[in-house]
Amino acid sequence: MAEPILKVKKHVPSGTIILNRPECRNALSRELIDELMQAFDDFHQEKSIRAVILTGSGSAFCAGMDLKEMQETRQLGEQESQQQWHEDAVQYRDLIDKMWRFPKPIIAAVNGPAVAGGAGLVLASDLVIATSEAKFGLPEPKRGIVAGLVAPLLFFRVGGSASAKLLLSADVVDASEAMRLGIFHELVESDDQIWARAHELASHCAQSAPQALQLTKRMLNETIGEHYETLLTAGAAVSATARTTQAAEEGLAAFFEKRPSDWQ
Repeated sequence: MAEPILKVKKHVPSGTIILNRPECRNALSRELIDELMQAFDDFHQEKSIRAVILTGSGSAFCAGMDLKEMQETRQLGEQESQQQWHEDAVQYRDLIDKMWRFPKPIIAAVNGPAVAGGAGLVLASDLVIATSEAKFGLPEPKRGIVAGLVAPLLFFRVGGSASAKLLLSADVVDASEAMRLGIFHELVESDDQIWARAHELASHCAQSAPQALQLTKRMLNETIGEHYETLLTAGAAVSATARTTQAAEEGLAAFFEKRPSDWQ
């Protein structure tokens, strides 16, 4: 029997969501995004769950969007592929929005690289614990695509200067640099420690009134609230458009062929 692509566990007061596609570094397929949104909905309803831990199985947290699905979409007819790009961007936008509005603390336990769409999951979380081997980055331009949906969250978390450096260099930074920038909040030495520390933090959050935490989270996030939906919608449009370009076609081909991109 095949392993589930998402695992959900309860250790009251925390609930844990585990991305479970280690063979592809927990890449976000359309099916996995759907299951993620359902898991957050389920934990929303569980009163005994006071905080949610999000982590990955294997050696990575999340490598971003499923590039195999993206490559397959490029083989469709022009109109059909553009419609699918739009649907994919909207689906990811809806996931980020659900996490953003989730009434309980979300703790990202970053057990390895968190890049591209996986970096977005980190930024949409409230608290971030990472191992010393974790990495963070937005390498989309190196693949001919754009981190349109993640950019607003990055700006909110670290400000304009650091966002420009990360987005335009497309570098993947190590755990100590991600912590210096304020993306990671704590580092632990090994994978064996990360869940335990995240659960300890969830238990600490559970000492506060749930209504107070919900209102506090809403207050924090509403600092960009009036622009948030506009930014996400614009980001989804940019992301979808970028995937239709020749640059994206070349970037994805180079990735799968394991060669440098030949930008024209």
